[in-house]
Amino acid sequence: MAQSAAPATGTPAVPAITPISLKEIAPWTLFFGILALILLYFVGAEQGATALISGEGVHEWVHDGRHLLGFPCH
Repeated sequence: MAQSAAPATGTPAVPAITPISLKEIAPWTLFFGILALILLYFVGAEQGATALISGEGVHEWVHDGRHLLGFPCH
């Protein structure tokens, strides 16, 4: 007697993984890249001659981050 190769019942089907196209991910990559550059500017360079906001407010808010990332500030 030959046994048939029938699939096991009660086994859930595994959904296929569809790849994300470059068209779908490019705007998000650009958005987060620009956001990262803005954050890097405020943490690393927002003081002195290149300051967009006058005063020491931004410097005080990002002071510990500057030290953590290795930027000199005093």
